[in-house]
Amino acid sequence: MSNELKPNQLTEILVPPKGADTLHPKPGNLSEDNPVVLKHLRKLEGNSILTVRDLSREVVIELCKLAAILERFEIAPYHVLEGKIVTTAFFEASTRTRLSFESSVQRLGGSILSIPEGGVTGVKKGESLEDIGEMFNAYCDMVILRHTDTDSLERIQKYLRIPLINAGNGSGEHPTQALADWYALLKWRPSLADTKPAKKSEGLSLGILGTPGSMRAVKSFLLMSLLFKSKIRRVAVISEYADPFGADVIEDLERADIEYSVTNDIQKTLPTLDVVYMNSIAFLGESYKTLDSRYKIDKDSKLKKDAVILHPLARLEELSTTLDDTRHNLYFSQAHGAVFVRQALLSSIFGRLDRLPDAIPTVS
Repeated sequence: MSNELKPNQLTEILVPPKGADTLHPKPGNLSEDNPVVLKHLRKLEGNSILTVRDLSREVVIELCKLAAILERFEIAPYHVLEGKIVTTAFFEASTRTRLSFESSVQRLGGSILSIPEGGVTGVKKGESLEDIGEMFNAYCDMVILRHTDTDSLERIQKYLRIPLINAGNGSGEHPTQALADWYALLKWRPSLADTKPAKKSEGLSLGILGTPGSMRAVKSFLLMSLLFKSKIRRVAVISEYADPFGADVIEDLERADIEYSVTNDIQKTLPTLDVVYMNSIAFLGESYKTLDSRYKIDKDSKLKKDAVILHPLARLEELSTTLDDTRHNLYFSQAHGAVFVRQALLSSIFGRLDRLPDAIPTVS
């Protein structure tokens, strides 16, 4: 096989349509003249990823650098995951997460066993997650789990002996969503990946519309943001709750020594933010709660000229489609990039980095 890397044809499809001013940061901004440091990625081999706390800043950066290369160049001919079987076990509804994981596996030459909803499993007959975990050991090489119960990870891991990736556990976390979030941010502003602390006046003012204590994607985004604390000036959480965090997140915030605040005044806060992270849906017990109707933004909202918006999607009325064709829209790029950063993660956990083409610039 030729050692020359061919451009990824998918990249062209992801370019915004003619007439749209939607942000589409080039992956080369992050990867050119910036070899992937393999020693950091090798730390992931054989490991489970249950929380952002399982990842370091160095690992996140190297995953994103590798993802940027995978976004630019065609990787399918190298069959990186050939012979590996991944089970996507989704006991809660999903579009982007399940399909992007399955796309990642198949584009790397692996195979998928898919559980698109829990009603098709033995759970409907009363089977426990613990027993299902034991069965998975014989059927596949990795499990990617989404479940409505926050304690589902502990239960399935009782007998599970293969790597597990948390794709959302109740109101807990969604660590690979945070990887997709920060992949978009690092492409947008590659200087976030360098080790030099930002001057206070140059640090990002980060805003979160939502509730980290009950919105798993918001919680994981905030925790991953703290890995980049030297580049962040302040964090403002805009929420209808006086205490939107939960005790464990407060501990992380205080340990990071970042200025943070909580407000319910979106009009006063929005014009001060460089990055706006939104989510609309919180899972509370047996039902979903949506973001209060007061917290909506559209093209007429008082955003800074160069502010960017992130949203894990699906969206409801809180994020107007009138923003889709504007320079504030980083959320489409955020969604598209999930395939590539998950490819980087899977290749690392499976210990298949040696199957990447030699033409990819790396250092040991």
